[in-house]
Amino acid sequence: MLVKLFHHGRLVKVHPRQRPGGRWTDPADLPSQTSGYAMRDLDSLVRAARRHGHHVGIYAERLLRVDLPWTRMRQAYRLLGLVRRYGPGPVETACAKALEVDVVSVSKIASMLEKAIETTPTLSPRQAAGGPTRFARDPSEFSNRRLIVLRGGQDPDLPGVAGGCEHDSSEQDGEPQ
Repeated sequence: MLVKLFHHGRLVKVHPRQRPGGRWTDPADLPSQTSGYAMRDLDSLVRAARRHGHHVGIYAERLLRVDLPWTRMRQAYRLLGLVRRYGPGPVETACAKALEVDVVSVSKIASMLEKAIETTPTLSPRQAAGGPTRFARDPSEFSNRRLIVLRGGQDPDLPGVAGGCEHDSSEQDGEPQ
């Protein structure tokens, strides 16, 4: 069933009927610059990011690769806003650096650009000093080999321990002397 819209007796638009509470928007009715936003078009966001650089496009793709991508659209628009504010070159460099260390956070990109550290080299994690450190523990403390003593048996590693209890030779017939 169709719904026909008239203005001063002239047919303007025909829409399919929606269930109560439903809505339908024809993308052709929207201005071209806002249709991507209004229709939650993720591909147009990625295309817009790619126009500013290869790594910016990859970053936008990674940003929107989640179960509910429209929840990340504002972050993608923020990334595009960073391009307008700082220019495509610094944002491209910051995105490349963030992708290198597998960090997908527009806040981190913004922080890098604010501090102008997008061109500083990425530091690799420092290795500990050659000798033992102050709180280093012996690797044997982390062993998962446990001592199990069965009742009625005697553990060969622990002399004088039978059945899990120490044996006192001063005790005779269950009564202490």
